[in-house]
Amino acid sequence: MSRVSVGAEAVCAAPAETVFEVLTDWPRHIEWMPFTRAEGGRGVGAGLVGRTGVGPVGFTDAMVITEWAPGRRVAVRHTGRAVRGAARFEIVPRSGGGSVVLWTERLELPLGPVGRLGWALLHRPVRAVMRLSLRRLARLAEGAR
Repeated sequence: MSRVSVGAEAVCAAPAETVFEVLTDWPRHIEWMPFTRAEGGRGVGAGLVGRTGVGPVGFTDAMVITEWAPGRRVAVRHTGRAVRGAARFEIVPRSGGGSVVLWTERLELPLGPVGRLGWALLHRPVRAVMRLSLRRLARLAEGAR
């Protein structure tokens, strides 16, 4: 199985604590992460389920929270069939105010050579969606202040 990493970041005028609260308000994911609904618990060991798709076409992403540091970071382990690996969101306060949000995914690609070919084609679009999502998250957090 091949492992790959992809990441994105966004600058936000809101403080880290506010960004964290919006980020971990799972039902609000649809407001900033395209085509994705989420629900789940809070804290290490809690389960989280995301559903990404349009209508009947999509996939379910089952996760377990592995890190929970309010105002700073949340990390998950993807445990489903479609997505395996780990994800981490880190919110870093900026000295002049606001914060930077970092999102990293370390994924385990299925299907051997087919998975690697698919990743070669999807890597840039996935990163673009991650960037878009973080910009939308930043705007939501800035409006929540």
